[in-house]
Amino acid sequence: MSKPRMNARVARRLSLELLFLVLLALAAAPLNRTRAQSQQTGTQQQPTDQAAPESGGPSGDNGVIALPKKTENPDNTPPPAPAAPKFKNPEGMPPMSLRVEVPEVTVDVGVLLEKTHTFVPGLKPANFRVYEDGVEQKIEGFRRTEAPITVLLLCEYAARGWFFRVDMLNAAWAFTQQLRPQDYVAMMTFDLNTHIVSDFTQDKRQILEGINELNNEAWSPVAFQETAIFDALNESLDRLSRVEGQKYIVLVATGIDTMSKLDLDQILKRVKASRDISIFTISTDGFFEALTQGRGGMEGGIRDMTYLQADNQMKTFSDLTGGMHFAPRFAGELPDDVREINQNIRAKYELVYHPANAKQDGTWRKIRVELVDDEGQPLRIQDEKHKPLKYQIIARDGYRAKQEVE
Repeated sequence: MSKPRMNARVARRLSLELLFLVLLALAAAPLNRTRAQSQQTGTQQQPTDQAAPESGGPSGDNGVIALPKKTENPDNTPPPAPAAPKFKNPEGMPPMSLRVEVPEVTVDVGVLLEKTHTFVPGLKPANFRVYEDGVEQKIEGFRRTEAPITVLLLCEYAARGWFFRVDMLNAAWAFTQQLRPQDYVAMMTFDLNTHIVSDFTQDKRQILEGINELNNEAWSPVAFQETAIFDALNESLDRLSRVEGQKYIVLVATGIDTMSKLDLDQILKRVKASRDISIFTISTDGFFEALTQGRGGMEGGIRDMTYLQADNQMKTFSDLTGGMHFAPRFAGELPDDVREINQNIRAKYELVYHPANAKQDGTWRKIRVELVDDEGQPLRIQDEKHKPLKYQIIARDGYRAKQEVE
């Protein structure tokens, strides 16, 4: 009876073990299926992989590229710029500033025909060449000017001879007649000393009244025969140096100096150092020189040399400052002469440049102006019949550079 009971126990145990095996097989089936799919996929994709290059480079999928993390302070980062130093003025010293001035030179150029003395219009900046001490300068400013003028009539009025005084008065009268309402004019005479006839005014009637008063006394004896033209010119330059802008001196005199404190070299140096001042000269000894020149006599040679030297001095004053010199022999020439002066003063070309030599050493700088055509050749001017016309360039010979202490 016990044997069948044992067989039933064994059978139950076997059935439990079999059930356990079945459950274990069912649990392992998904994992095996996943591995099989993975192997199958790898087998299908393997033929599509690229073969490794013969040079041994990378092949196939290289995987994820990992970039190194940037450090906040890498070793090769340059150090920060140092802070700007802070300067502090010494105690008790006010704030100071430094100003650097670039030198600028203005040259007034007149271009007149030699035959008619008429102004040549229509020139362009490219027609001008400016040389300073032989070095060409770059023209940075250019314009045609015709503006009101500021002029001082400086006239010799001495007891040298009544005909000299009359010639001076005729020249001053002719010049004043051509003034315009916007012009400023003053008049000063000199013998041994200077005398102000009229201060600067825009009313030319004041100048004409002063000329009339001098004319009433022209036939009477005058105090001094001696003349100090160098001192009078030096005083005029000092007076005009305090006036802004371009100024002009019309010097009407024989040019003879007998009692000046300054000598010729000193006044020439003073004229060279003048700024923005042009001197136009009219000699009053033309008629007397024409009468006496070559007449001989005991003092004939000395007399001729005196007047020739005087004319040369007057011409030098005008040449150094870009003016003009006239030595009329007859009163009928004066209207044309002063007309040329007025035309030259009002109609000019103004050239501006910054000198290549920027040193402020007080040295004399020589200026030369040339006219050229579009090809850089000397400019030729023709009339309507294509005949060549000669012209003259009127400009100051140079200027004196400023001193650093000025």
